[in-house]
Amino acid sequence: MESNRQQKINRLIQKELSEIFLLETKKMHGVFISVTNVRVTPDLRIAHAYLSIFPSERSEELITNINDNVKSLRYDLGKRVGKQLRVIPELNFHLDDSLDYIENIDRLLKND
Repeated sequence: MESNRQQKINRLIQKELSEIFLLETKKMHGVFISVTNVRVTPDLRIAHAYLSIFPSERSEELITNINDNVKSLRYDLGKRVGKQLRVIPELNFHLDDSLDYIENIDRLLKND
């Protein structure tokens, strides 16, 4: 069960990461990255961010690129939330493929 503090930090990090990715994806035409969920550990040291990437064909490539540049993303996040958080959590990015899963279920149901 998450505490109120964890939930507030989850929302804060999700909002700020969304804005960072929005600015970065404006440079890459035809790519859209949204932060669907963020979960912070109880000690607030690690944040797991779940990303939904469009188009999904490039998702593995983009997740790899994001994980390779995690230090610069953490730095950008620190500049934005440094006044609100004492320690900027380490970022772990994961692919949120729930939309692809839902699409697959809809496609299977329509075929029957």
